[in-house]
Amino acid sequence: MAEIDFLSAVHRRTQRDYLGRVNEFPKAEAAKIAKKFGQEYWDGDRKLGYGGYRYDGRWRAVADQLAAHYQLKAGDRVLDVGSGKAFLLYDLTQAVPGLIVRGLDVSAYANEHAKEEVRPFLDLGTAAKLPYEDNSFDLVISINALHNLHCYDLDLALREMERVGRKNKYLVVESYRNEEEKANLLYWQLTCESFCTPAEWEWWFKHCGYTGDHSFIYFE
Repeated sequence: MAEIDFLSAVHRRTQRDYLGRVNEFPKAEAAKIAKKFGQEYWDGDRKLGYGGYRYDGRWRAVADQLAAHYQLKAGDRVLDVGSGKAFLLYDLTQAVPGLIVRGLDVSAYANEHAKEEVRPFLDLGTAAKLPYEDNSFDLVISINALHNLHCYDLDLALREMERVGRKNKYLVVESYRNEEEKANLLYWQLTCESFCTPAEWEWWFKHCGYTGDHSFIYFE
C-alpha cells in the first residue's frame, strides 16, 4: 500500500472562499439538500454542491496517470466506486481503448446525467454492498466518495473494495493535517460524515484490511 497523489492538480484548480461558503447560506440546510445527491447537488446553485458539473476534460490527466501507473490495457476491468457522472470512467476508456469499465453511485441523478458513452455501464447502489463477484476487477478506484460514509458503512466499503478487486486498488479521501485545514474542511464540505487525519485514515485501512493505494485531499 502506498500514498500516491494523482489528484492535487485537479483539486487546486478550484478557488475556494471558505468563509463565504459558510456564511452565504444556512450550512445545515445546504447540507440537508446536498445529501440527497440530486439535481441541486450536481447542477444547482454552487452553495448546494458543484454548481453545475459538466464534462470539461479535467479528469483526462488523472486517467492517463492511472493508466500508466497501473499498466492498464485493453480487456482489463476497472470499477469506480462513487463514480458520479462518470467523467473519469469515460476518460479512462479514451486513455485505454478496449478497457472494460463499471461505475457505481448512490445518485440516480448522476447516473442518468453521466457521459452518454459510459451510461450503460453504471449501477445504482451503495459502496457498503457492491453488487459484484469476488475478484472481479483489475483496478478498483474511489475518488472523493468514501468520506461521505458513516463509520459503519466506511468499514464495509473498504472491505468491499478489497473483496471485488483482484489486483490494484486506489482511493482518495478528504483529510486535514492541522486546525486550519480542519476548519476549512468543515466550512467547505456539505456531505462528509467521516472527518479523519491521515493517521486516522491509515488506521481505517489497516483495520479493514485494505491493501490498495491512497491519497488525501487537503483544504489549504
